[in-house]
Amino acid sequence: MIGRFVSRLFGKRPPAEIPDAPWQETLARLPFLGWLSADERRRLRDLVARFLDEKEFTTAGGLALDDRMRLSIAVQGCLPILNLGLDWYAGWVGIVVYPAEFVIPRSVVDDDGVVHEYDEVASGEAWGGGPLLISWEDVEMAGEGYNVVIHEFAHKLDMLNGEADGMPPLPPGMSRRAWEETLLDAYDDFCDRVDAAEAAGNETEIDPYAAESPGEFFAVIAECFFESPSLLRGQYPALYAQMASFFRLDPLAPER
Repeated sequence: MIGRFVSRLFGKRPPAEIPDAPWQETLARLPFLGWLSADERRRLRDLVARFLDEKEFTTAGGLALDDRMRLSIAVQGCLPILNLGLDWYAGWVGIVVYPAEFVIPRSVVDDDGVVHEYDEVASGEAWGGGPLLISWEDVEMAGEGYNVVIHEFAHKLDMLNGEADGMPPLPPGMSRRAWEETLLDAYDDFCDRVDAAEAAGNETEIDPYAAESPGEFFAVIAECFFESPSLLRGQYPALYAQMASFFRLDPLAPER
């Protein structure tokens, strides 16, 4: 059954419905999706089928990729665009899955013009106009606020208008000025919190990696928005409201 599902899903025919058994198994492994309504789950399922039909999965490091892994990545990756639409992921097709963290060669030029080359260990990487790289080991850590899939797909949204700087294109009706002011005010406050926590030998509840840059802040906050919405709204209610407007989705809506 699954083999036929994959051949149809990745072939030239219109995307087939995702079989119920693997769909339910995936939802069970991702309990943070429990706040979705029945209608939202149905629409997410349709969106995931179309996503799988359009994107191409490859592996590196000897990883054997199967349907369960593709489906898990697709479900988490499509959650942020549930009410935005698949066009927000247009312009790229490749998803490269590594078995665990991987090494990315980097080079930077200092103020004196000297080039410094080094290797960076990463769990995910989103390239503007190119593929998305991700560690399967980290994919399986989804839950309790850490979600490498949502993080990297948030970068993809951010890159739609250039660099990943925390300033993605906004849906109609949103104020660019309000978004920038809210996000940057929260970012500055969060950096102060991280500094204070480190000085006290503690760690912030929200991943301190968010203090790296406004772009990383947006991606980490997206993780928190979908996985730990009460935490985000409790610490940054104005930013939570902006994220709900951006994604056109509110995990803490009263009707839930």
